[in-house]
Amino acid sequence: MNPSRQFIERPVATTLLMAAILALGLIAYRALPVSALPDVAYPTIQVETFDPGASPQVVTSAITSPLEKQLGQMPGLAQMSSSSSAGASVVTLQFTLSLSIDVAEQEVQAALAAAQNLLPQDLPAPPIYLKVNPADAPILTLGITSKVMPLPTVEDLADTRIAQKISQLKGVGVVSLGGGQRPAVRVIVNPRALAAYGLNLDDLRTTINVANQNGPKGTIDGPHRAFTIDTNDQLQNASQYADIVVAYRNGAPVRLGDVAKVVGSAENTQLGGWMNTTPALILNVQRQPNANVVEVVRSIKAILPALRASMPAGVQVAVLTDRTKTIEASVEDVQFEMALAVGLVVLVIFLFLRNVRATLIPSLSVPLSLIGTFAVMRLAGFSLNNLSLMALTIATGFVVDDAIVMIENISRYLEAGTSPREAALKGSGQIGFTIISLTVSLIAVLIPLLFMQDVVGRLFREFAVTLAVTILLSALVSLTLVPMLCAKLLRGHGAEMGGAASGVAWFDRLLGVYGRSLDWVLERQRATLYVAAATLGLTILLYALIPKGFFPEQDIGLIEGVSKAGDNVSYAAMAARQQALARAILADPGVASLSSYIGVDGTNPTLNSGRFLINLKPLGVRRADAAAIARRLRAETADVPGIALYTHPAQDLTLDTMASPSEYQFTLGSADASVLHEWAPKLVAALRRHPALVDVADDQENDGLAADVWIDRDTAARLGISVGTVDNALYDAFGQRIVSTIFTQSNQYRVIMQADPAAYHSIASLRSIYLPSAGGGQVPLSAIARITVATKPLVIEHLAQFPAATISFNLAPGAALGAAIAAIQAAERAIGLPASVHTSFQGAALAFRNNLSNELLLLVAAVLVMYIVLGVLYESFVHPITILSTLPSAGVGALLALILSGHELTIIALIGIILLIGIVKKNAILMIDFAIDAERLQGLGAREAIRQACMLRFRPILMTTVAAIFGALPLIFGGGYGAELRRPLGIAIVGGLLVSQVLTLFTTPVIYLAFDRLRSRRRAGGGAAVVSA
Repeated sequence: MNPSRQFIERPVATTLLMAAILALGLIAYRALPVSALPDVAYPTIQVETFDPGASPQVVTSAITSPLEKQLGQMPGLAQMSSSSSAGASVVTLQFTLSLSIDVAEQEVQAALAAAQNLLPQDLPAPPIYLKVNPADAPILTLGITSKVMPLPTVEDLADTRIAQKISQLKGVGVVSLGGGQRPAVRVIVNPRALAAYGLNLDDLRTTINVANQNGPKGTIDGPHRAFTIDTNDQLQNASQYADIVVAYRNGAPVRLGDVAKVVGSAENTQLGGWMNTTPALILNVQRQPNANVVEVVRSIKAILPALRASMPAGVQVAVLTDRTKTIEASVEDVQFEMALAVGLVVLVIFLFLRNVRATLIPSLSVPLSLIGTFAVMRLAGFSLNNLSLMALTIATGFVVDDAIVMIENISRYLEAGTSPREAALKGSGQIGFTIISLTVSLIAVLIPLLFMQDVVGRLFREFAVTLAVTILLSALVSLTLVPMLCAKLLRGHGAEMGGAASGVAWFDRLLGVYGRSLDWVLERQRATLYVAAATLGLTILLYALIPKGFFPEQDIGLIEGVSKAGDNVSYAAMAARQQALARAILADPGVASLSSYIGVDGTNPTLNSGRFLINLKPLGVRRADAAAIARRLRAETADVPGIALYTHPAQDLTLDTMASPSEYQFTLGSADASVLHEWAPKLVAALRRHPALVDVADDQENDGLAADVWIDRDTAARLGISVGTVDNALYDAFGQRIVSTIFTQSNQYRVIMQADPAAYHSIASLRSIYLPSAGGGQVPLSAIARITVATKPLVIEHLAQFPAATISFNLAPGAALGAAIAAIQAAERAIGLPASVHTSFQGAALAFRNNLSNELLLLVAAVLVMYIVLGVLYESFVHPITILSTLPSAGVGALLALILSGHELTIIALIGIILLIGIVKKNAILMIDFAIDAERLQGLGAREAIRQACMLRFRPILMTTVAAIFGALPLIFGGGYGAELRRPLGIAIVGGLLVSQVLTLFTTPVIYLAFDRLRSRRRAGGGAAVVSA
């Protein structure tokens, strides 16, 4: 049966079918979204709760723990971590990949509603949730500045006119204002003046609260007219608050302005942001998990001119960071590499065939296969990203294989004098099964990729499906269009094809050299079998020796930085040191601009930590990659006193859920927090001594100073002073307590009360806090309490509701992630980490460990699937083994090429090796198919048959291998953004093909003959086990 006959006899239908595939592909291409990588983010939701003035211990017990109890019961929750710091609780929830973000959102809503009655009733605002991964770098950063307006006023405008509008767009997860100083009225109380009038802070708070109201008053409905009742119950500004009468003394009113300074200021004065070194609001936009970065940013840019126009003339809005620039640039680069690969493959075909018509026919299969794939990608919801386009680029090298095999076989009949139509019918009928075998076996090797687990499986599913569709379309074109065009365009009697192809002098000489070499090898079969066995052993050895990594480190033109100062640093000192770091960073020749911010805001957990987002100059301008610049910045900022900077290149693939100083994370957990405090520093110290690790840091900040007020309960009870009264007085004085709210038509503003910082500059000054007693007098705090100084944690971390400590680290130059993980495990054993402390890797490090354990299983599965498919196709247990004997040589070549080029065995390189399994076996299939036919139809012996097959198939084997190599070369030598992702794939494929091409041309026929002899012995011995030929 000839599957190509109908298409040869119906050229118009065949042409229109191909035109339809081409048209559908072109239409789909225009509709495909653009992204850096396939969307594989875990559904992640962050729950934030703020309670200004609360200590980390209070936040943990009163807010975080009740929330964790309810949130931890949600189905589909993969991991829950929390961070409790002064005034802020942040719970991060990571769900399984099988759960959609919308379903996760509903579960979080239900859990928060259930937890509501367990939370403090005086929270300024209920918990809020954000559909965002806090470890993701912002997709767009705006710097908002003004030379004529104070920052609180600018913040009010930015919040209502820009942030809210951007938040409404599809795919936006959260819009945060770094350094955002919301407008507020601040009441700064003079405690001496207050005491002179016999007043206390709690009286003042109550008076301010009742003086500002905003409630319903009703209506008057008369016989003819109706009236709405309103009053001047709302106070709108600082001067109105200053006029509040708080008491009467000697018949005269005591106003709030007499005992406090009332000013229009910021709600939180300990927040700061800078654009480069200019004070600014830093507006960071983070996407929802699985939202398309390019589409979200494009939608923001579409409304940005209108948003700028809505701001006053004195406010400037500048784009600081735009992730789409590097994403679009990387996609353009890989598109160019794909076009270059197509051109190189066509050039290879022409160099072999030396005929335009003969070159045109197989060359058509490349664009048809690639463009047709776009239609399936659109239907499957895929995008144009680095991996899908990488699959298409690699496919250019071997989708032409089927067409080459078809046209080469038809050409042999043309050279023998057969008419073009008969040659097409005979050649396609003879080679059809071979093409089907090549296609099915090549697709079979991709099947294990579809069953890869977790995020790696999701990541490469799009790659595997895209490649499989391209291969299927290539086979379709080779069985339909190619033989039809051969019948129409080629001429008989070797006038074109024969003279052009077989008559090339260099090829004839090469074929002669191969023939003599093959004869020499066939005389030394035992030694050749030893060589084949040695390649298998060498493959295993190289696999054990090669450094192993997870995902190539990308350069997207962006570096994330975390600054850390001493645990007891003040806001003013932290701001000065942050700006000193900024000046040092901007002095680097590779840095274009930066944004930074400090202050406890849900992103920065403590006052002594800050954030940097460093934008690099374009690749063509700077001489170093992002990783080298990050290392350089750490050295250049090492001399800045009192603060340390941790940097790492931002990545398109983010698997972590916690933003950390360094790229990789490792967590220690224990039911006893004191055990963690003891052992985490020991492990950090041990890791810092290891040469494979740099920038080792932990999140333990246990040296914060705390003033403990020890209440003498008996004395307090005798004076009629409750513990609640003491807490309220301290909160009023030092908690930046929200005592009232101003409601306007566009926003709400807080009224903040605090004691004058100038009056309480030391621990001793706390004793002069006055408390109301039962007798109506004022009692100093020192009369009922003593004050001690202690050290306590600035932040309390939990993982799965238990105390945890996270250690983060970067890799030293030349170090692999596998070596770093081994170093951490060795350090655990060396310091004698107790069994009560359990350890686990997080994010990318965890994914690497899981993937490492599955690598060998994946390779074995690929080989097993290939064996099963080939066994079914050939109805033989033996021939698949002969075909698969080509694999060790490819493995040796790929691993050697990676080692010599200084690359690790990452999952990208592993995918290249798996593809090699599918590519290199075609040499053996082409040989064995013809050898079997020669034995059955021509009656030749095994040696003569396999030698004839090797000589006849040498040309298509060489053409397809060279085409595949040239198709992968642009991946190796291409530059631009994303090149570090594509390069390991190209190196693995080219290295494997070069070595396997040299070895398999000789080892395959020898192994074929070895199995033939084995079969003959078994038949001669009359054994029960008969191996089918």
